[in-house]
Amino acid sequence: MLEVKAINVAYGKAQVLRDLSLRVEAGEILCLLGRNGAGKTTTMKAIMGLLPLMSGQVVVAGEAISDQPPHKVPGAGVGYVPQGRRLFSELTVAQNLEIGLAANRSGQAVLDNVLELFPRLRERWSQRAQTLSGGEQQMLATARALCLQPKVLLLDEPTEGLQPSMIEAIRQVITVMRERGVAILLVEQRVDAVLSVADRVAFIENGRNLETVSADEIRADHSIVERHLGV
Repeated sequence: MLEVKAINVAYGKAQVLRDLSLRVEAGEILCLLGRNGAGKTTTMKAIMGLLPLMSGQVVVAGEAISDQPPHKVPGAGVGYVPQGRRLFSELTVAQNLEIGLAANRSGQAVLDNVLELFPRLRERWSQRAQTLSGGEQQMLATARALCLQPKVLLLDEPTEGLQPSMIEAIRQVITVMRERGVAILLVEQRVDAVLSVADRVAFIENGRNLETVSADEIRADHSIVERHLGV
């Protein structure tokens, strides 16, 4: 469903990604793990077209999207929940979700479905995003991405700074989206949170691929994580 083919990306003259390749199938969660500065967030931004590719290609459902401007990428079926959420803080919950719906011309049925996953957002419907708790803001950011009816969902540190109950709520929604056939690329620092939902784990270092292994292998042999992350 999502293919990242040997992409090279730089910030100015500083190259960050070097021939990085990933593949995420429909109905699969691939977790991207690496030390700080390994290139995880850069990978997400490159997929979304927010950083230009020096070379390589990004493909969604068989169609190249890496030649499209960033504002066109969501329309190709890619939902993105960036680190830090990036909500429109002065707008209400309703208005933030309306923006998500408009990006793919989704209707009321899609909104109702999303709100079934996040019932608390109904209770906060008229509140401005900046007045929500951290967990509620993460719910809103995720819900906005789901309003696109994405084929591919990119999640960058979705549980960062959240209390356990909110982490579990986000985890359950991610699992539901996998069951619905969405291809999910997840960046997460908390290895324990990753192993509870991931199907495979891809390790990267200095913008390069290391190895990709099944989550079952890591559960059976935690030294794999220690070898790549030093934890």
